[in-house]
Order: sequence, then C-alpha cells, then structure tokens
Amino acid sequence: MNWLTIISYICVFLGIFSALVIAADLFHYPQKMKVMNIVWPINGLYLGPIGIWAYWKVGRVKKDTHHGRSSKKEDPMHEDKPFWQSVFISTSHCSGGCTLGDAFGAPLVFLTGWTILGSTLFTHYTVEFILAYVFGVFFQVFSIVPMSRKMGNKMGWGKGFVEAVKADTLSLIAFEIGMFGWMAIVHFFLFSKTPEPNTMVYWFMMQIAMILGAATSFPANWFLVKKGIKHAM
Repeated sequence: MNWLTIISYICVFLGIFSALVIAADLFHYPQKMKVMNIVWPINGLYLGPIGIWAYWKVGRVKKDTHHGRSSKKEDPMHEDKPFWQSVFISTSHCSGGCTLGDAFGAPLVFLTGWTILGSTLFTHYTVEFILAYVFGVFFQVFSIVPMSRKMGNKMGWGKGFVEAVKADTLSLIAFEIGMFGWMAIVHFFLFSKTPEPNTMVYWFMMQIAMILGAATSFPANWFLVKKGIKHAM
C-alpha cells in the first residue's frame, strides 16, 4: 500500500466519521428546514472535520433549556445572521445536492461501462451533471417552498420547482466547473491510469473535487442571494 492510498483511506474514513457525528447531533437537534438534515451530513463526507466545525459554527440549532425552544441567538434560520453565513449555508445546500448526484453518478458509469463519444470522462461529466442537477433542484424545492410558506406566501410545488431552477442553475454550473476541472486534471495529468470508483484513491480525489466545487460555487451563491434570486438561508 503506497502513501497516497494510506492518505486516501484516512481522508475518506474521516469524512464518513464526520458525517456520522453531524447526523448524530441532528438526531437530537434537527434543523428547522428539514432538507438541511440531509445536507449537513453530506457536506461532512467531503469536508471531514472542517464540516463538523462549519456545522457547529453556522448550522447547529441549540435548544433553549429554559424555554424548550430554539435559541434566537443560535437559530441558523434567524435573519440577523451575518451575510457570509447565509451564503455559506446556501453554498452548502447547493453542494449537498451536487455531491449526492456525483456520488451516485460515478459508480453508475463504472458499473454499466457506459461511454459517450468513446470517452469515459465525458460520460462522467454528462451523467453526474444530470444527476447533480436533479438532486440540486430537489433540494432547492424543499427549501424554497417551506421558506415561502413560513413568510406567509402560499407557494405551490409547481411554482417552487420553477423558482428552484432559477436559483440552482447558476450555482450548480459554478460547482461543476470546479469539480469537473479537478476531474480533468486527475484524468489527464496526475495518473497514468485514472483511479476507478472501486478504489479509495478515487474517492479521495472526489473529496478534493467537491471542495473545489464548493469554492467555485460560493461567489455564484453570493451573487444569487445578493440579487434576491435565492433566499438567504
């Protein structure tokens, strides 16, 4: 076992451990927006211990032990939180959907042996983009509609879908630019034989890709939230 494989095992298992720690805490302190109970553990998978820190810093809902309800000061849905935190949560939300799509897409391409135009990489791009878009819009619908209803607007699921497409398209494309860019570097430059999804090295490379995707998605989410296209979270 070489050094890269050892590092890959450590990082992937740290990601799994971090996701489980976040999920365990969410069991006791669930999010007001239910979809975030899925999003935060997913982000732990690729951010590892940093994901736990981010969840504790900007996402965790603590109970007011005196009144048995969420503390206003630490309520992550409270509108007085710093703007960067709202953008970070929106980015995490987008990244969660993208990550889930990519995590399903990679094994699907590997197990089926599909190729498009004779290129495995292009097949990964196509399948993972479609699945990431589906999951991303799904996550967005289940944030937009509840938030709108909480503010007194009777938004239907159909309109919620349209608004989700508007809110998620740019941020998803920005995420995939960072992720696909790293995948291309891995495919063409870093390895003589590209790692497959049945190896830990592959998933370590994917963790890096997802981090870069979140980084390239952050400015897009900043713009979308600032312009009111996306609700502050």
